[in-house]
Amino acid sequence: MFLSVFDMFKVGVGPSSSHTMGPMVAAARFLDLLRASPFDAHGLRASLHGSLAFTGVGHATDRATILGLAGFLPDSYDHEKAEAALEKIRTTGHVHPEGLPPLAFEPREDLKFDFGPNLPGHANGMILMATDAQGDVILQETYYSIGGGFVLTEGELEGGAATDEGAPIPYPFKSAAEMLEMAEHSGKSIAEMKRSNEIARGCTESLNKGCARIWQVMNDCIERGLTTDGTLPGGLNVRRRAKGIHDALQAERGMNLVAPHTINDWMSAYAMAVNEENAAGGQVVTAPTNGAAGVMPAVIRYWLDHVPSASASRVEEFLLTAAAIGGLVKFNASISGAEAGCQAEVGSASAMAAAGLCAVMGGTPEQVENAAEIALEHHLGMTCDPVKGLVQVPCIERNGLGAIKAVSAASLALRGDGHHFVPLDAVIETMRQTGADMHEKYKETSLGGLAVNVPNC
Repeated sequence: MFLSVFDMFKVGVGPSSSHTMGPMVAAARFLDLLRASPFDAHGLRASLHGSLAFTGVGHATDRATILGLAGFLPDSYDHEKAEAALEKIRTTGHVHPEGLPPLAFEPREDLKFDFGPNLPGHANGMILMATDAQGDVILQETYYSIGGGFVLTEGELEGGAATDEGAPIPYPFKSAAEMLEMAEHSGKSIAEMKRSNEIARGCTESLNKGCARIWQVMNDCIERGLTTDGTLPGGLNVRRRAKGIHDALQAERGMNLVAPHTINDWMSAYAMAVNEENAAGGQVVTAPTNGAAGVMPAVIRYWLDHVPSASASRVEEFLLTAAAIGGLVKFNASISGAEAGCQAEVGSASAMAAAGLCAVMGGTPEQVENAAEIALEHHLGMTCDPVKGLVQVPCIERNGLGAIKAVSAASLALRGDGHHFVPLDAVIETMRQTGADMHEKYKETSLGGLAVNVPNC
């Protein structure tokens, strides 16, 4: 299956790609279904299941569902307009999406959290319904938010919605082994093959502009996080730390007593800046998810600001390489914390960032694959256990460590010749198996791990 760089990197809103962006996208799809239907709808209902229920409030899933049914989309999200819309919905008990009449929707009555068994398709399930004047359901659809903002209906999931129906692509690799074989035969880098695939489905101009926008949004997010302090919402009273760390690092610059390992603090500050913005509901880029959104920008910013040979003209190469690796992980395993734990989120992000950095620092395709393998291998088994269901503890710091691991992995790979013992495909499969074996309480339900061993206040 072809996954575009713009599938892996989506501009959206925090705090969660699967719990915030996904439900908003699902609601938009349901509105399109309703607009095309012959039914005369008078009201809407929604029920959240599995992880969407257990950590829904902490991840703002309820808010995202309401706004989605009111017509909001992640890519064009406006915070002030959203706040005004929510207040109007609470006051009137109606939503008024474009192209439809006002529809009755009282959040306290019509949005249900179902804490029973998961729906059969995925841990992140939701059911959306339209009702007639008597309150009877006239249209219903089940959606699954499968990670990274990707959404499938129940029918799409059962029917294998991954079927690729677009124009043929020149390098259709579905495994790292195929990717390396095609690179060897073509003489192209991973980024060059990925670029050819993208252009086969679009055009050079849209690819260039799209990648430039992705990095701009990422970097803007870093800058906001580095200049904003205060306390994050949600009740844990977690203080923003990125600004303080960054201010201290800037003050220390040029001092002869600064230890070499301080570079890790720079990477952590960049990553934490993004994830503090994400936790506050700001604009971020899924990379490949919101919970792991800080790793990629932090490594790119580290490369641009701290590596002498870096050039902003090669950011697109970084993104394309990373997207190729992310696509392999998603296709063969998962990028969903609710499905496979944080190894699927920060682990995948670290592998993608390691590959991208290795590529722009002159790595061969074999070294790039090795860099991704090292980074992912050393996230295997990582659980997803957000305290109080908020994407704050341990998520914010975890992105900093994911960035540090990515840089270390790329450096180790560049010290070798690309030959190594464990192939990336084996690590991806191991991650899939580990996720399947992992107890549900460690997969974004906040029922185990740090979520139950750290006070929530």
